[in-house]
Amino acid sequence: MAELRPNRAKEKLANGEIVTCLAGVDSPHLVDFVGQIGIDSVWLEAEHGPVDFEAIGDLSRAADLWGMTPLVRVGSTDYNTIYRTLDMGAMGITVPHVDTAQDARDIVSAAKYAPIGTRGMFGPRQAFGVTDYVKKANDQTMVVVLIEDIKAVNNLDDILAVEHIDVFHVAPSDLAQSMGHIGNDEHPDVQRTIDESIAKIIAAGKIAGTTVGAHNVGKFKEQGVKFFYTSLNGWIMSGAKEFLGALNN
Repeated sequence: MAELRPNRAKEKLANGEIVTCLAGVDSPHLVDFVGQIGIDSVWLEAEHGPVDFEAIGDLSRAADLWGMTPLVRVGSTDYNTIYRTLDMGAMGITVPHVDTAQDARDIVSAAKYAPIGTRGMFGPRQAFGVTDYVKKANDQTMVVVLIEDIKAVNNLDDILAVEHIDVFHVAPSDLAQSMGHIGNDEHPDVQRTIDESIAKIIAAGKIAGTTVGAHNVGKFKEQGVKFFYTSLNGWIMSGAKEFLGALNN
């Protein structure tokens, strides 16, 4: 009997460790390539990016080769979308615009089997050869909710009361837009709201995540953030500037 693959990101968070999550890796070859870096998880983009249901199988297989956790950002709290994403091979889901406690409860219901939720019964890819999958899947399935609207910030106490959510991720760009500062997530009001939301998440005994680059990762690490999302796009731009700068000097 095969054993259920461990969810590296979920286990590290449970142990109080920091988890890295890399976005912008939406081809199996690229997922396989970045595995050698030592990243804990990959963020596969099905809200804004090219990932569809058929692609999740090969993307998650590439992540499995390196023990990385394949997380898929879906487009909404839709019940079937969430559990079908997990059926295709994702080890976790990230869900945008979670503005109310009911949104959060709907996500948990779709992502978890009974008795926690109502995830549809099926033989998902991560269950191949694992005869006791449904007995262990809830412990290994990761749920990340995005706090990215001022409405969510205003409802944060209620959202934090929902159990079985692994990460409450404060997303700066959409938050800035919802606060009237579109394209300016460095605005003092936005930054203060991000900092206050992170502090509230941690004070509630929950795990905070946010979007970072090399310029601010240290700040959020000091605040107690444990889940760090960054994008390969930023790395490419930084490397390109360094290369062209050296070439032109």
